[in-house]
Amino acid sequence: MLPFPSRSLVVSCQATASSPLRDPDPMARMARAAEEGGAVAIRANGPADVAAIARAVAIPIIGINKTGDPRGVYITPTADAAGEVVAAGARLVAVDGTTRPRPDGATLAEQIARIHDEYGVPVMADVDHHEAGLAAREAGADIVATTLSGYTGPGPVPEGPDLELVASLVAALDCPVIAEGRYWTPEQAREAVEAGAYAVVVGTAITNPGALTGRFRRALS
Repeated sequence: MLPFPSRSLVVSCQATASSPLRDPDPMARMARAAEEGGAVAIRANGPADVAAIARAVAIPIIGINKTGDPRGVYITPTADAAGEVVAAGARLVAVDGTTRPRPDGATLAEQIARIHDEYGVPVMADVDHHEAGLAAREAGADIVATTLSGYTGPGPVPEGPDLELVASLVAALDCPVIAEGRYWTPEQAREAVEAGAYAVVVGTAITNPGALTGRFRRALS
């Protein structure tokens, strides 16, 4: 099902609109460096970045398309948004797998069915809690990821990853579970695969020098 082996590293190459790296060329260079370091896949946002990265690397791309409302369903909120990154070269698509309503009124099951039927790629559901993971699998998701854990609730975002969610989803689901979200150290990534994660996605801790600089600055102050 997945075009990369288990117990492996996926690197997320994204940059915010305010980042000096916010351009497809730096993202492609970052992806190429990640590939040289041993990443088995790249997670990338938007058709422009996906296309540039697809030209730069041989490993598969998990495409997302952040076109929704950042306060709600934001990650690939519609099947049409998924189609844009597939056309650009993504071999998998990640979508918001939470139970929140989608902007076009489609259900998650309807969105996944359209992606399967029209674009022929596997779908990874980014979920925020255990019940959402079960519902996403029931809706047809091929892979479930813990990407949104800690980001959809009213409280502050936790500092570390949600390893408990990884373990609970692994125990409950019959599909690959991918660990993603606030993995800062190799030790945390290893804990995730020991908890049963098929693979681990790491982004900020590898590809966001501004955030890393801030962590060091805060530690020194």
